Amino acid sequence: MYLLQTITDDVRSSQLAFSRQLKTKRLVLCAVFACLAAVFQAAGGFLPGVGYFLSPLATAPILFCTMISLPLGFASYVLTNLLLFILQPTELIIFPFTTGLLGLGTGAAYFFFKKRLSIIASGAILLTLGILTLLFGLNFPVLGPAVSGSFSFLAAGSIFLFAFLYNLIWVEISLLLFKRLRRIITS
Repeated sequence: MYLLQTITDDVRSSQLAFSRQLKTKRLVLCAVFACLAAVFQAAGGFLPGVGYFLSPLATAPILFCTMISLPLGFASYVLTNLLLFILQPTELIIFPFTTGLLGLGTGAAYFFFKKRLSIIASGAILLTLGILTLLFGLNFPVLGPAVSGSFSFLAAGSIFLFAFLYNLIWVEISLLLFKRLRRIITS
């Protein structure tokens, strides 16, 4: 079955090659990924309309950085939050719980799991928990008026289904792009 395939062989070989790189190069790559994530996330506030289509792309730099190095992925996640605090503080509540958490969780799943289903499910669970925390823990209407302020299993299940499909798309895109970017990252 498609979801039960092992997909981490290319990623593991790139992780080993990247760990042999100079520390300076690794830190610069982490900073570049953090800057890209901050710019994509802040685009919604700087460019209303078009920026909202660019904002979900903030997941990609965090995902790629975490795919190649777990500590540098976490560092880029924290650095992106700090950059957003300076650039667009209103996005600071969205990024840590949604797009950033999805990139961090899915990228970290490449270290711990080998099967596609496990990687997709772990990212989807983290995204669901982040959205539910925003909705019901912090009472922040991240989904607008579509979901009420009181918890329901129907809403939680719908959010998980959306998060699973959304993360499935991100995993497939990241694998395609990772194969192309692998030479740049590990050289």
